Amino acid sequence: MKRTALLRHLRRHGCILKREGAKHSLWTNPQNGATETVPRHTEIPDNLARKICRGLGIPKP
Repeated sequence: MKRTALLRHLRRHGCILKREGAKHSLWTNPQNGATETVPRHTEIPDNLARKICRGLGIPKP
């Protein structure tokens, strides 16, 4: 999955960017307080994208 598509999915479900790290971005879901890291690669494996969504408490992409 492309990183831009995953970020669009996260924004659509109410998640916000908390901060940028050296190699990862930290995203949080303000509804439940969950936080996940998203790597800054152009292509993110589908299993990792599902894990990020599950950790944030939003539907799978």
